[in-house]
Amino acid sequence: MNLNIQHDPHARQFFCTVDALRCVIDYELNGTVMSITHTGVPAALEGRGIAGQLTRYALETAKKQHWTVRPLCSYAAVYIRRHPEYADLLA
Repeated sequence: MNLNIQHDPHARQFFCTVDALRCVIDYELNGTVMSITHTGVPAALEGRGIAGQLTRYALETAKKQHWTVRPLCSYAAVYIRRHPEYADLLA
């Protein structure tokens, strides 16, 4: 599934809409440390890999911005453990 993921830096959120439902990653930014606080995908959309794509997009954005990442959300923490190519982003 190819998602149209967007970044709203003012709202501190990455998001996309699938089947008229909003999927999000919320974060806080303190200097150059992005703390991922919440990953939300509605139950009706679970199992489609949406959270993984959102997380990858957020981590790639952090890499491009030269941010480090603090995965406070359990999903983001597990994602980084399963994808060690992002371990160097950890704050």
